Amino acid sequence: MFRSRSKEAPEKTPDLQAEQPRGRDPQAPKGRPTPKRSEAEAQRRTAVKPATNRKDAARRAREARRAQLAKQREALLSGDERHLPVRDRGPVRRFARDFVDTRWHVAEFFLPTAVLILILSMLPSLQARNIALLLWLVVILAIVVDSVLLTRRLKKALRTRYPDENTRGAMAYALMRTMQMRRMRLPRPAIKRGDSPR
Repeated sequence: MFRSRSKEAPEKTPDLQAEQPRGRDPQAPKGRPTPKRSEAEAQRRTAVKPATNRKDAARRAREARRAQLAKQREALLSGDERHLPVRDRGPVRRFARDFVDTRWHVAEFFLPTAVLILILSMLPSLQARNIALLLWLVVILAIVVDSVLLTRRLKKALRTRYPDENTRGAMAYALMRTMQMRRMRLPRPAIKRGDSPR
């Protein structure tokens, strides 16, 4: 009870030091640039001041949504994986995109062919209408055969390349990508035709 504490103190200090988690070394770089004062003040102002009414809250939510959509649009054009929409993220989806972009597919010519068939079906000639009908059948059959072959090859490639990843939805994603003309695809093709997928 009346003992001196100096004898007990050295025994307890190592435990206290072991229990306290060590933070970042003050001399180590923090991994990001220091923000400008104006940026820090603006960020602090928006974070501290909550919305005062429904209109203000809706306006802020709309601005945040608009900024997020702009980031996603920019990522779709540039291929930045961090800001892509959820449906386009991940190594499986990237591989499916590259797998589709390396080859020619019948489905990507569906739109121009449909316009040609429409023009042929409007001609007064019965022979032109018959050609248009036959062309419809050929195009649909070719798209179905090409799609079946694509899904089989893609499934096999995904099983060997990503055996532990979830590949659910990758086939439908790839088929939807084949339906778009190459220059209209988003995210933009990052690989040339004939190259092997990354």
